[in-house]
Amino acid sequence: MDRIDFRSDTVSWPTPAMRLAMAEARVGDDVYGEDPTTNEMEALAAEMLGKEAALFVASGTMGNLTAILTHCRRGDEAIVGLDSHTFRYEAGGMASLGGVMPYPLPTDGLGRMALADVAAAVRVDDPHYPRSRLILLENSYGAKHGAPIPAGYFAAVRELADRYGLRVHLDGARYFNAVVALGISPKEIAGYVDSVSFCLSKGLCAPAGSILVGSAEFIHQARRVRKVLGGGMRQTGVLAAAGMVALTQMVDRLAEDHARARRLAWGLAEIPGLVLDPVLVQTNMVFFELAEAVTLPAGEIVQRLRTLANVWVDTAGPRRFRVVTHFWIDDNAVALFLETLHAILRNG
Repeated sequence: MDRIDFRSDTVSWPTPAMRLAMAEARVGDDVYGEDPTTNEMEALAAEMLGKEAALFVASGTMGNLTAILTHCRRGDEAIVGLDSHTFRYEAGGMASLGGVMPYPLPTDGLGRMALADVAAAVRVDDPHYPRSRLILLENSYGAKHGAPIPAGYFAAVRELADRYGLRVHLDGARYFNAVVALGISPKEIAGYVDSVSFCLSKGLCAPAGSILVGSAEFIHQARRVRKVLGGGMRQTGVLAAAGMVALTQMVDRLAEDHARARRLAWGLAEIPGLVLDPVLVQTNMVFFELAEAVTLPAGEIVQRLRTLANVWVDTAGPRRFRVVTHFWIDDNAVALFLETLHAILRNG
């Protein structure tokens, strides 16, 4: 890359293997179902998560919205975490485009809604209320340090959903980060939910695109919703070729990103003026804050990092930062970031 970019794993460029695969991709019209590379990628994704079928979509937000609009009708309600991505960062799409009412609940340190709260949120059959239809989950949980939520929670949610006749969708934008960190098969958690969306970009490095998986009937209906949302692309094999590389070559290596994030977190913890708990770092995200004694503004620190070392970071609040490791962040990048930030804070 032309910079050392810790702002997000969304900045990751496609790998050389992906660029070659894209150049050589066999293509066809995906709306007709004739793109061979896309069909192959969808079949592989479904098999990896133990589902019957899969659908290629333009983005994680489109994948989540497609799932929500497939599971729900107008006037239905979706129970969702108060700090989840689908509730906070997807432009209110479920409500504005689908007429689906979110019912936000607080989450714990891993991003889990309390099961008792979820049960209490389920509406009785009364014409005054929206119909409870869907539970929205997330893994890994971005707002809680990218925490990987263990499979047992999803098993418990499945039991609750079956008791009340609800469906369950999992926003798995960084799903493979979660399962790699947990050391489990992708099929394990996916087996407890009706649908999963996951990004081929971010840590998997594809230039664009996400996958939505579920039953064959669900994906059949989701294909229609994708069309309504403007997601009926044509020669998608060019992107799907990169997705195939992502699924076959980039999943297991996510452990390297997690190891570097932990190394980074422990290094940051040793720098005077920074506040964080390295134990919370389990995947590829590190959050840290400036101690009260630090008077240097966060924005000034961001600019100095860019000027001194071409290291790019973002703030996550007035005195808070989030840094993310990915394929293009190596050990030297971690060391340079720590060294430069330490010098900035030492010199004021």
